[in-house]
Amino acid sequence: MENSNPRLRNDLEFIPVQQGQQTFVLVRDHLGLVAQGTAVPFQLYELMVHLDGAKSVRDLQMLLMRLKGGVLVGTHEVEGILNQLDESYLLDSPRFRSARDRIVDEFVASPVRECVHCGQSYPSAPGDLESYLDRVLATATSETPGTQGHLAAIVAPHIDINVGSRGYASAYNVLKGRSTSRIVILGVGHQMREGLFSLTEKDFNTPLGMVRCDKEWVRSLKEAGKDCVLKDDFPHRSEHSIEFQLLFLQHVLKGKEFKVIPILCGNLWTHLSPCERSTYLAETGEFLRAFEELLEEHKQETIVVAGVDLCHIGHKFGHQEPATSLEMEARAHDQALLDAMIRPDPERFWEESIRVKDRYNVCGFSALACMMEVLHASEGRLLHYEIWHEPPTRSAVSFCAAALFSHAGKAPPRPR
Repeated sequence: MENSNPRLRNDLEFIPVQQGQQTFVLVRDHLGLVAQGTAVPFQLYELMVHLDGAKSVRDLQMLLMRLKGGVLVGTHEVEGILNQLDESYLLDSPRFRSARDRIVDEFVASPVRECVHCGQSYPSAPGDLESYLDRVLATATSETPGTQGHLAAIVAPHIDINVGSRGYASAYNVLKGRSTSRIVILGVGHQMREGLFSLTEKDFNTPLGMVRCDKEWVRSLKEAGKDCVLKDDFPHRSEHSIEFQLLFLQHVLKGKEFKVIPILCGNLWTHLSPCERSTYLAETGEFLRAFEELLEEHKQETIVVAGVDLCHIGHKFGHQEPATSLEMEARAHDQALLDAMIRPDPERFWEESIRVKDRYNVCGFSALACMMEVLHASEGRLLHYEIWHEPPTRSAVSFCAAALFSHAGKAPPRPR
């Protein structure tokens, strides 16, 4: 291995799994370089988390000896483990970076974003997918709201479709019978390590056909956003938060022509310092102004879709406590955020997140914050709320469905 101070990749997802009396850690790689189904013994994972680029092979030798209860370990054994990790693309090494750069260049050059989760998260055959979506839409837990003015936006989950079926159904049944020529999709950039927004001019291909991108809107927003928009669109490659929304849009609006503006929003708590509304508006002001003006100019033929989940609690998401112990306070936090969204009241929305310092990992916060700044909604309705528990990891995720409406007339500009 070329690097004597090895570093673990920071873009991998690790999921503990139990097999009999043994614990393994499943590795998920959005790039697809790590073989699907790769799992490492927990003791090896305990070593891996210490690969921070600062520790030498000698440091790791001492650490491994402690993990093995004092058993002597030679440097050749440590080097062998590191070479295996590098061969498996688990380390941030020259070998990994070369492979990653090839994947990035290939994706960026393509004019089409192909479906990534078809055949895994949902059926890949068009007929089977249509039937599947019909079954999902039949699970709605609330009545579709009647006409309350112009439908400005819907909020839907982006969790696994089987898990969030009632949320998806409650949100997308609102679109039945409506028509629109343009849909802005605000998703969550789970793999965004920098930047506040990632936009793409690619068309999206799903088993239900091609969805065209409104490239003119995307270029206008990129030009206005400048430094707060990533230079390339690679975060869109494997992101599901937009892909899942497209399936429902194609199905519910079948036979109607529409274009999309795909926008991924990065984690504000990682990128902003301090993380507060004034900082957000200062860094994104030109982007938000351009976005707001486009929406106002094309209000009658444009709908915003926010594909978001809410709290992520429990051991899987960095909490010492299990999700069951955190559920009551997480629900209260969600309720405060959703009340502010429905009103809408952006200042109160931010105050609630700051109050808990994002303790409950609301991954949709950035997309909802963006939506609230650019959308002149005058009335909202919460259609569904749910917390899904994952017992093996003692973790849980909450999600919702909502519809936001605006009335005729130009709304006054929001304070900046």
